[in-house]
Amino acid sequence: MNNMNGRSRAMGAMVLAMFIAVFVQLNVIQVARSDELANDPRNPRQIEASFNEPRGSIVTIDGVVIANSVPSEGRYTTQRVYPQGSLYGHITGYVSIVYGTAGAEQSFNDLLSAQTTSADTLGSLFADRTLVGDVTLTIDSRVQQVAAEQLAGRRGSVVALNPQTGAILAMYSNPTFDPNTLGSQDQTAVRAAWAALNDDPLNPLLARSFREVYSPGSTFKVVTAAAAYEQRPDLVDKAYPQLSVLDLPNTSSDLPNFGGSTCGGSLTELLRVSCNTGFGQMGIDLGPQALVTQSELFGFNSEPPIDLPSAASSAFSPVSAFDQDIPALAQSAIGQRDVRATPLQMALIAAGIANNGVIMKPHVLAEACDTTGALLRQYAPSAWRTAMSTANSGALTNDMIGVVVRGTATRAAIPGVTVAAKTGTAQTFGNSANAWLISFAPAENPTVAIAVIIEDQEGLGDITGGRYAAPVAKAVMEAALSAQSIP
Repeated sequence: MNNMNGRSRAMGAMVLAMFIAVFVQLNVIQVARSDELANDPRNPRQIEASFNEPRGSIVTIDGVVIANSVPSEGRYTTQRVYPQGSLYGHITGYVSIVYGTAGAEQSFNDLLSAQTTSADTLGSLFADRTLVGDVTLTIDSRVQQVAAEQLAGRRGSVVALNPQTGAILAMYSNPTFDPNTLGSQDQTAVRAAWAALNDDPLNPLLARSFREVYSPGSTFKVVTAAAAYEQRPDLVDKAYPQLSVLDLPNTSSDLPNFGGSTCGGSLTELLRVSCNTGFGQMGIDLGPQALVTQSELFGFNSEPPIDLPSAASSAFSPVSAFDQDIPALAQSAIGQRDVRATPLQMALIAAGIANNGVIMKPHVLAEACDTTGALLRQYAPSAWRTAMSTANSGALTNDMIGVVVRGTATRAAIPGVTVAAKTGTAQTFGNSANAWLISFAPAENPTVAIAVIIEDQEGLGDITGGRYAAPVAKAVMEAALSAQSIP
């Protein structure tokens, strides 16, 4: 009997503990997290409210409206529209009655949503006011338009930013999508559009510019070069032998130069011609710790702190991955093997070199003001990483200028402007490759840094990046510099 009573008391205690736990959790949800849950942009009530209440506009830095709400005679009182269609789809995202919010609509929902404020002036003593926030982005429509024109008919991405502030000037990926199709009040039409977008093998909903990773190819060689400048300065002037193929240790495989070319010399010469054999050996000389450290100083293995949702982390293997695999170290040093990067990450690398070694936090928010013009929020630039010293970033800048003047990136040159750049190519299948270029200008006082990737272009070798990506970068760079000179 005593045993039975003991088990009954234990069972009763367990039930009481479970009841208390449920009670506490309910109070956490209903009280402590009530505001958080109520204001979550994914909350169905929040989404439905956005179709029945005013919502602020989203505009570019030069005043082009890219999202706003208009009166509607349908089921809801307002309709969210995107006047520029697909040009800004990956930036604005959408407000969907079925699928919630995405992009800037999600990130800045607290600013864009209607807020009722109490009367604060004599003339409005008898009426509260409903205010919304209008969000101004750092995106410049003139630069965004050129990026889209350059990628017309081709898969790829362009990211342009100000290296001194981290402000994104343009960020465009092709293919893209029209957010108007997901913002309709017709739920059947919205679901059909969603299904079509998700069934498309090219995945137009994916913002490749900051949410997709690729092998960066030889653009990564600037990171390997930075590791030499920062951690092994004795390697900077080392005369690497003239080779067409580098024999890799502990394996029967080797590392060739594209096209069977022969190259060697100091770091400056290796970068100018994008010498695989030289940089492969440099990676071995540096060792895994130096390469991993330098890649992480530039932001690899971390999610970039951009103020848009779901940014992808770029990847560089840990030190342990190279313990028994020296060939992988040589291949990683030239941006291949398991190295992966988003176009945004590669733009940030260019920006860090351009900005005396300091990478600023990337952002699209410039400011937000309410209906009365009062400032609600303004972005204050801040540093994210210090990747290298000022002196060494200056030396690497000079090396990258040489790539444009007499190397693989001559097509990125702009008359009257000193451009620094690095090309890259990463084989995808057969004789096709992703063509890369990163650049910044004016090299004396850089105000624009760019990354371009053009997917699946014919031909291998860094000449591919120079042929396909460099002209795109040049056009976008010219547009950005011109826009900066005309507020």
